[in-house]
Amino acid sequence: MTAFWSRFRPFQSRERRREAAERISLEDALKHLYDCERAGRPCTLESLAGSLESSRDSAARLLTTLEGLALVRPEGEAFGLTEDGRHSAVRVLRSHRLWEHYLAHRTGAEPASWHPSADRMEHRLTEEETEELDLRLGRPLFDPHGDPIPTREGELPPPSGTPLTRLDAGRSAEVIHVEDEPPDIFETLVAQGFAPGSGVQVLEANAEVLRLRIAGREQVLDTVAAANVTVEPFPVGVSAGEPVKTLADAELGEAVTVSRISPTCQGPNRRRLLDLGVVPGTTITPELSSSGGDPVAYRVRGALIAFRRDQAASIEIEPGSTVSPGEPEIV
Repeated sequence: MTAFWSRFRPFQSRERRREAAERISLEDALKHLYDCERAGRPCTLESLAGSLESSRDSAARLLTTLEGLALVRPEGEAFGLTEDGRHSAVRVLRSHRLWEHYLAHRTGAEPASWHPSADRMEHRLTEEETEELDLRLGRPLFDPHGDPIPTREGELPPPSGTPLTRLDAGRSAEVIHVEDEPPDIFETLVAQGFAPGSGVQVLEANAEVLRLRIAGREQVLDTVAAANVTVEPFPVGVSAGEPVKTLADAELGEAVTVSRISPTCQGPNRRRLLDLGVVPGTTITPELSSSGGDPVAYRVRGALIAFRRDQAASIEIEPGSTVSPGEPEIV
């Protein structure tokens, strides 16, 4: 009997893998229908096949299965979600965005790995595990890309903002969303300082490129990449393009006041700064410099703490925040 079961187990394993693969495809199809619904565009057989990178026949079989499960209904030549289908899609989306938030704020994972990792975990987390994760993370409202995280009841705010490409030259805005697909464009945007909460000013625009200022630096961005950034425009006359001073700019003995930690600083680095008391209003003084100038020891809440230059550059300070500098120590 043991020999029989040892021969049968591989078949069981293959069967489980097949069922798991089918469930993942069905859930991915539901996500596509939900994305179409949120964007106000029809979900067609062609759009589903393109989204899943599958054949029309495979997409048709998925839609037939979902219709049989009462999760999808035909709407003329397109397809829409039933109430149960919408609930299932939102559950997967909620797991995905919570996992991305976890990776961004609790691990050292690189931004480029957040989305593919969440693509896998969204199919593995149970509803109970998702709720436990939400609680552990402090019930966050947004994922690290700026996408809202659905509530347990499936509630989501309506889409907001406008593509960066529609911002006129001279106007400023706050970045509220950075699209994470395709990965190569996302990596480019992250490297240039784009993150939810960043301020950006368009200096010049044409059909091919934008010249802009973000985090005090001028950048040139092609319109294809710029279309992956959503912004909330500031009122006319309000600028977000002024150079940003950071702790790395402070001189020895110059006491400065923290305005915020840069939105591009995420994960363990951000957590460490917060644990050290680096929050808005904190006074920090550079006191000792290594022979090469990096790292520098800073006085933070009575403790002497060494920061590398890249860490100090992620701590933004109030303009003109120098207060009673003492004599710098020579090393």
